[in-house]
Amino acid sequence: MRTLATRRSRRFRLTAGAVTLAAAGALAVGVPAAQAGTGNGNGQGNGNGNSRPGPALDLQILAINDLHGALEPPEGSNGQVTHRHEDGTTEQLAAGGVEYLATGLRDARKGNQRSVTVAAGDLVGATPLLSGLFHDEPTIEALNKLGMDVAGVGNHEFDEGWEELQRLQDGGCHPVDGCYADDRTFEGSDFPYLAANVVREDSGEPILAPYSVQNIKGVKVGFIGVTLEGTANIVTQDGIEGLEFLDEAETINRYTAELESQGVNAIVALIHEGGYPADPAYNADCDAGADGISGPIVEIAGAIDSNVDALITGHTHQPYVCTIPDPDGNDRLVTSAASNGRLFTELNMRYDPRTKDIVRTSVEGTNRVVDRDQKPARDLTRLIDYWNELAAPVANAPIGYISEDIRGRGAGTPEFPLGDLIADAQLAHAIELEGTADLALMNPGGVRADLVYAASGDEGDGVVTYGEGFTVQPFSNTVNLLSITGEQLLQVLREQVSGPNAATPKILQPSEGLTYTLDLSRSGADRIVADTVLLNGEPIEAERVYRVAVNSFLAGGGDGFPTLAEGTDPRVGNDDMRVLADYLLAHSSADAPLAAPAADRITVLP
Repeated sequence: MRTLATRRSRRFRLTAGAVTLAAAGALAVGVPAAQAGTGNGNGQGNGNGNSRPGPALDLQILAINDLHGALEPPEGSNGQVTHRHEDGTTEQLAAGGVEYLATGLRDARKGNQRSVTVAAGDLVGATPLLSGLFHDEPTIEALNKLGMDVAGVGNHEFDEGWEELQRLQDGGCHPVDGCYADDRTFEGSDFPYLAANVVREDSGEPILAPYSVQNIKGVKVGFIGVTLEGTANIVTQDGIEGLEFLDEAETINRYTAELESQGVNAIVALIHEGGYPADPAYNADCDAGADGISGPIVEIAGAIDSNVDALITGHTHQPYVCTIPDPDGNDRLVTSAASNGRLFTELNMRYDPRTKDIVRTSVEGTNRVVDRDQKPARDLTRLIDYWNELAAPVANAPIGYISEDIRGRGAGTPEFPLGDLIADAQLAHAIELEGTADLALMNPGGVRADLVYAASGDEGDGVVTYGEGFTVQPFSNTVNLLSITGEQLLQVLREQVSGPNAATPKILQPSEGLTYTLDLSRSGADRIVADTVLLNGEPIEAERVYRVAVNSFLAGGGDGFPTLAEGTDPRVGNDDMRVLADYLLAHSSADAPLAAPAADRITVLP
């Protein structure tokens, strides 16, 4: 049984060849059985003898996705999962934090002789202060301690360019910032990153290994890693110059054939693309009803070679354990563990030594909550404490200047100055990304504090520090762009005061240029006076498509805004706190501090 102490530092060649590692179990404390998700043992033989298995060996795969450097327990909705009770009622459970994730994974490995831990992308990028300040070195070190064996890349692995991704794997000081301590050198990942469908335009060769064959006490399993084909449309172009992102299914099929030619028949795909379950509860039965899951993964799964035994997915930040038919019409397990380390997926299956393949009908999956009531892993606690000490000086760095208090929700009005400021910052970021955008909307609950003029430390009156900004926006959401029609935009505004928000309206904070009247004497959706809704002085056109910036929470339909989840052509931008800091730096100085917005974009009639 391998423990953390026996892990050795490994470096991985940037070739198209396979990377072979050994994997086994580890130790720790567990997740309550009451929080287990849906187990699915569906599926049929895949033509490699699975329909008539011989004496089989137990195999466990533990999976995460979209960690986004959430080392400390995430706050707000980013640190909760929805649990559905047998009577149909739901409750929100606090979840996440790598100290607890380590404990949960180590406990899950107990008693399992053959266990491997994998990930489906976006482990870094769009990360909180603690990791992002240090170019995500803290997250890589945490993943090493978690016992990560292999990870596919996601779009956010390219946030700082593919050469920086290569450094995170190989180690070494940052090329600009250097090492963060004189007595400590970043050693890189103890696991390989896989990028099968990310190739150089000039040669067609993958920039990193396309697959890894894990030898798990005599059981050989091939893992193929891909990111979404549309990655090039949602990352900074400078960082991917000269790269091409290929079709997910076609790439997986190519390397499936290559693995089989090497005698590796047990194959699992790590895909940074996902779907949307009909029920958002992590323990919902995803296969119940005709609309169990939708989204890009459905078409991708239907095109992936039937000899691939399971699909571990990500990107949509959704929890699900579903079955989707393979090209032969047989059910195949498709999983996702939400985001921010709130869940991990446990897959259990049988491996037939005679066919050297996974018995498809034995594959079961369960999403497990990363419960904060369990004992935190001390080695991860020490790691977090170390990086927090280094981060302290940065937290006090100035990011802008204000001439007065800029009030948040404490303003006591439906529209408040800080909400407008954040929306303006997000619109500016959207325009920077795409050259043009129409508007931005910010949820009021995402503004957690005011920006206060009076100094709270030694920085001086009117100085906004990074730590103060982070207190305003602590959730590490990303700024997402999406397209909606004018009619959908009007519906979004109506959802502020209707449906689940009828009793307690949630008034979205608008960017400059969007104006309308809110008539509180009316009821329901009629409180939005439709003929007063203007964008830059012009009426909203029902059929016109508008490009809108919102945070990732709203983009998923959060806070009772399901219409935003229907947006098309999505693009993921930077962390929302980074966006706010960049805006303040660009629009204020000690000699020209920023005044509070007038908060006059919404006319409120009593």
